[in-house]
Parts: sequence; structure tokens; C-alpha cells
Amino acid sequence: MNDESRQHSLAALSLLCFALADVRDGLGPFFGVYLQSHGWTPDAIGYVMTLGGLMGVVAASPLGALVDAAQDKRRLLIAVVLGILLAAVAVFLSPLPLVAGASQITQGLLAAAVAPLISALSLGLVGQEGLSARLGRNEAWNHAGNAASAMLGGAVGWFYGIGGVLLVMAGMGLLSLLAVRGIRPQHIDYAAARGLEKSVPPQGKLQKSSREAGPAPSHLGLLFSDKALLCTGGIMLFFHLGNAAMLPLLGQSAVAHFDVDPAVYTACTVLVAQGTMILTALWAASIAPRRGYGPALFCALIALPVRGLIAGFWQSPWNIVPVQILDGVGAGIMGVVTPGMVALLLRGSGHINLGLGMVMTLQGIGAAFSASWGGIVARHYGYGMAFLALSVAPCVALLLLLLGIRCLPRLRAALARQQLR
Repeated sequence: MNDESRQHSLAALSLLCFALADVRDGLGPFFGVYLQSHGWTPDAIGYVMTLGGLMGVVAASPLGALVDAAQDKRRLLIAVVLGILLAAVAVFLSPLPLVAGASQITQGLLAAAVAPLISALSLGLVGQEGLSARLGRNEAWNHAGNAASAMLGGAVGWFYGIGGVLLVMAGMGLLSLLAVRGIRPQHIDYAAARGLEKSVPPQGKLQKSSREAGPAPSHLGLLFSDKALLCTGGIMLFFHLGNAAMLPLLGQSAVAHFDVDPAVYTACTVLVAQGTMILTALWAASIAPRRGYGPALFCALIALPVRGLIAGFWQSPWNIVPVQILDGVGAGIMGVVTPGMVALLLRGSGHINLGLGMVMTLQGIGAAFSASWGGIVARHYGYGMAFLALSVAPCVALLLLLLGIRCLPRLRAALARQQLR
């Protein structure tokens, strides 16, 4: 197959990452502000968001195994997108506790499949050698999509209220479905997509399915014995425990204390962060082949507590600028480092997406309880103390990383991007 034809599929993957940015997270930070406008308290919002996060935690590993086993990953992704859109429509039609909880459960379940699917498609298209650069481009397009949808959401919210954000999400969903159709099945190596070494089929022939290319995905027990993988998951757990609730709480704090438009302010918080994420994702991908993922990961873990300190001590609507720039640094780096580290640790195993699902399970635990933890502290002690409380978690993650580097040679090698056999 010619390079021009393959570039068409890679361009479609970039467009897919752009469009899925708005779809994958459902209503994202607009969800909390929307419920707040209907009389929900910060802790109640945190509880329902935790409910959805916990469903993603439960589903992440099984869905990773499903992605490893499934040959038609494109069709599976289409089903996921449609399900998330329907769940978002439901909560706008009826923001009652039962409906909001069911919507978050559905979105959490389906969103857990998105990262393994994108990782698998990327590996299947470019293989291990091109993965770090591809992950950087994926993240850059993803954050550009978040920025575009935030601008559109803010503009629509200004004229039609925050409910208009749903229209933007529906448009992005349609665009993502068109992008999936642009990725041609014959360009996907299904052996490489699950972590086996890339096969080279005869010219013009379809790639082998994952069932034909190698052994079946390994069971979960094998992954739980991998200390380096568990340490990676623990680092992500504590990072997301501190990170996940900061953006929703930042919007809620500004709405509660200052005279700001909720849709426009929330859109601005997203825009500042996403612009930074594009640059940091490309930077992390550019240094990974030369210096490994270690330096970028350290930067992400240091940026988060600094972000919390600024948000906690500087009570002003303008704290959005430094706080969300630091959000961009952390999230932009983690989007590249997380799948890249898992791919290196499990290279040749045939169950990379199952391993990624396991790491997502651990980080999902952190993200799910972040909303409840931040909401409880915000209600009883104020938003400033909530930001400070969230800042403790990334310090634990940094300590865990230092211990892992000292005690786990495989983790140390993966951070340096050395070959793992």
C-alpha cells in the first residue's frame, strides 16, 4: 500500500482525536456548573461525578481486554461514541439525581474504552517505533479539540444558556463518526495493535486479525504480578486524585464568589489549559526518544501541587491564568507518558491494551474520589482549602516515583526509554 493512502488514515486518526476530545469526557466541566444552576450543592455534584468515575474504574480492565481481542476496533468505537451522546442528552432532558447518576454511570463505562481504542489504533497504524511521536500528535489534536469545543460551548452558552453546550457535543460526535470511517482497515496491523511485534503482510493484503497474529490476551492475574506496571498505575492514581477535581471546582468557586458568566468562565478555564497542553504534549513526545519519559513525568508531578497552592491562596477570578497553564503542563504530559510507558513495559506481550486498562483502573480510582474529596472539603472548609487538600496527592505520587526508580529496574529502564525484553 502506498504512503499517500496510509497518510489518509493517519490524518483521519488526528481528526478523530480532535473530535473525541469533546465526546470522551461527556459534558466535562460544564456538567458541574449545569447541575449547580439547578440547585445542586458541591458535595452532591462530587458524589454523582464519583459514581460515573467508579463505573469507569470497574470497566477499564475488561474493556482493555475486549479491545485487545476485538478485530473491528472501528465499529466498537462508533458504538461507544453513540452511547456517550445519548447519556448526555438524558441529563439535559431531566437533571434529576436518578437521571444524572445513570448518565454518569453510562458515560463512565463507555469513556473507559476510548483510551485503549485510540492506543490500539495508533499502535496498529505506526507500530512501537513511531508510537511516542504519534502519541504527541494524538494529544495535540485532542487538546486542540478541547479548546475548539470550549470556545464553541462558551459562545453558544452566552447566547442560548449552558444547555447549548449539548449542541456542540453532538456536532463533535458526528465529526468523530466521520473520522472513524476515514481510517482504513487494511492499514491497521492487528498484531501491533495489541502489543505484539508488527507483522509485514504481502503487498495489498489485509493485516492478520489479533486472533491470528498471536496468543490470546493474558489474564488479569499476570498483570497484578508486574510491580513496575503497578507502580506506574499507583503514580497515576495519586496524580489524578489531586488533578481531576481542580478544574470543576475552579469553575464552581468563581461562580459562587464572583460575578462571572458560568458558561463563558468555564470555557475560558478550558481554553487556557488546552492551549498549554498542545505545546507540552508535543514537547513530551519530542524528548521521549532521546531522554525517555522520566523528565516529562517529573515536570507533571511538580506542576500539580504548585497549581493547587496558587488556587488555594489566590482567591481571584484571574487565578485562572497560572492555575490552568499548570493544568496544561500536567495533563498534556500525562496524555503522552501514560500509554507510552505501558506500551514499553508490556512490549511483545500481546496484552498492551489490557495493561493500559489496568492503569486506567487505578487512575480512575483517583479521579473518581477526587471529586468527592474536593467537594466535601469545599463545602465544610471552603474552596481555598479544597485546592490545598488536593495538592497533597501529587506529592505522594512523586514519592512513589522516586521509590520505583530506586527499587524497580524495569520501571527505571522504561522511564529512560531503554529496550525492554
